[in-house]
Amino acid sequence: MPSRLLRVALIGVLTGVAVALCAETLGAHGMARRDVLFVQSINGPAIGPFLYLGAKHMVTGYDHLMFLVGVIFFLYRLKDVVQYVSLFTIGHSITLLAGVLGGIHANPYIIDAIIGLSVVYKAFENMGGFDRLLGFRPNTRIAVMTFGLFHGFGLATKLQEFTVSRNGLITNIVSFNVGVEIGQVLALTAVLIAICYWRRHRGFLRHSFAANSVLMTGGFILIGYQLTGFVTH
Repeated sequence: MPSRLLRVALIGVLTGVAVALCAETLGAHGMARRDVLFVQSINGPAIGPFLYLGAKHMVTGYDHLMFLVGVIFFLYRLKDVVQYVSLFTIGHSITLLAGVLGGIHANPYIIDAIIGLSVVYKAFENMGGFDRLLGFRPNTRIAVMTFGLFHGFGLATKLQEFTVSRNGLITNIVSFNVGVEIGQVLALTAVLIAICYWRRHRGFLRHSFAANSVLMTGGFILIGYQLTGFVTH
């Protein structure tokens, strides 16, 4: 089994490197041009639009969703799902608000690469990698909240890329954050329904290793993309 894990990790790394070498133009935290122009035109509180933009970003934010899929993959009790998702929410809410309202900046490519690493980390944990290769498993709760902080910085750097009016800024950023939570609940509800349906079939555990291998490879691709963007920009 350890050799199998190493093969999967190696394939993921090589895939990420290959994608990185082939990538020419990479943008971190892309937002639709229409949304950018709309946000920059707002002068004053606009709760509804920012709620919508926050929800839209989370629902279409494949990097965030990949990590959360990894987090809830083996959580069978609703209580545990709520606990882990709450830890993630606390983490990304802190850095989103601190980044935009407190003016704390970070390189978007490095932050996105770490977000990709969070996907790799959770998939590796789900595959039993830490137990088999290292003989121990890091505290998952701490890991989820810590990576949540980086996901929040990813959201913050998204908003820092363009000019947002200071008039009504607190209301709008809080609305955006609430919208993110709404989008997160909607997306996770759909994912959880799909996973619960899959768990009813005997093939779930048999194919869980392959599913997390795909998740890990996706994380490596994100890392490769963002590190290439960091170097080329």
